Amino acid sequence: MTPSARLAAAASILDTLDLTRLVDPQLKAWARQNRFAGSGDRRAIADRIYTVLRRRRSSAAQGGAETGRALVLGSLVTEDGLGVDQISDICSGSYGLDPLSADERRALSSKPVPDSPGAELDWPDWLYPQAEHVFGASIAAELDALRQRAPLDLRVNTLRATRSEVIANLQDETGISAEPVGIAETALRLPSATRILQSRAFEEGLIEPQDAASQAVALFARAEPDKRVLDFCAGAGGKTLALAAQMQNRGELIAHDVDPRRMQDIPNRAARVGVDIIRRAAIAGLTEGRFDTVLVDAPCSGSGSWRRDPLGKWRLTDDRLAELHSAQREALSQAAAYVRQGGRLTYATCSVLPSENSGQVAYFLELNKDFELEDTLELWPDRDGCDGFYAARFYRRAAL
Repeated sequence: MTPSARLAAAASILDTLDLTRLVDPQLKAWARQNRFAGSGDRRAIADRIYTVLRRRRSSAAQGGAETGRALVLGSLVTEDGLGVDQISDICSGSYGLDPLSADERRALSSKPVPDSPGAELDWPDWLYPQAEHVFGASIAAELDALRQRAPLDLRVNTLRATRSEVIANLQDETGISAEPVGIAETALRLPSATRILQSRAFEEGLIEPQDAASQAVALFARAEPDKRVLDFCAGAGGKTLALAAQMQNRGELIAHDVDPRRMQDIPNRAARVGVDIIRRAAIAGLTEGRFDTVLVDAPCSGSGSWRRDPLGKWRLTDDRLAELHSAQREALSQAAAYVRQGGRLTYATCSVLPSENSGQVAYFLELNKDFELEDTLELWPDRDGCDGFYAARFYRRAAL
């Protein structure tokens, strides 16, 4: 496909995207129906779509409309820095974007005036006060970081290698120079997207793709060897595996999720990295007051990771956020029952919204006088160079 044909395909897909679903499954469905598109074409089309969605408001303002074509054309200005004549050249070939109209030329050559700070930074206006409360004077840099492409981070599996050994291994095998990430002692960052899942380091269980912030949260939970640990909202098990490595694969580690189907890949993932202490359990299989450490990676808006799921930024509504608040309170309350006296409970979200973070902590402490707040962790996209995450660790006081 020509560059123009790739852009035309991206515009067509944007016009038919279901905002209630994740982007990747929709792109895979398109690829199955359009097998003429090679792997390079599919990557280029996906990159353009994600770029547009991260910058939907500014792309629409620059392109002069909300259509897929206008969004793509606008992104060529806002993201690629192209001028009207350069864009016109792209649109002059066959099997691609149609030539620019006079109205489009005027829109692309103008400098739109944002009607709100949210419009300028590609952020929902109704959520801007919450972001401003968290980020303060740094809000422009932080929200700009959330509309950039996310880096590719790896977790070093310390059961099989050290971070320095993995750096050397990747350099020898792939020529890639991975760099340590300061916020987590297990984290490495790759300089660019690469097919890391085909590497020997991955196949041999030395590494796992995982954002550095997610790794930092798992470390913050302070799981220890020979203890009883519960990952209460385990999902696909990324943090569960990180907890197992902290435990040196010794002790009891239970993975639970309200939807057991999310955990179906955990056994295979655990086997590849040499972990055999994980057991999956339904709520009926858990014993109250049993665990030394409980981690609750609660359902949330995902606002700290919207650069990975940019549709989530435009999909979230006030009603949905209220539902998430209720789910967070319920998950935290349920998980607290499984912490032994003298044990620790960690609540975490990949959100930057205070209503999902500090607000939930205050609510929990008001109702649970036997818990005290021990420490908090806030990670910001620009300041810390990672997804936005929040975690609070509580200590359950022993009986007097």
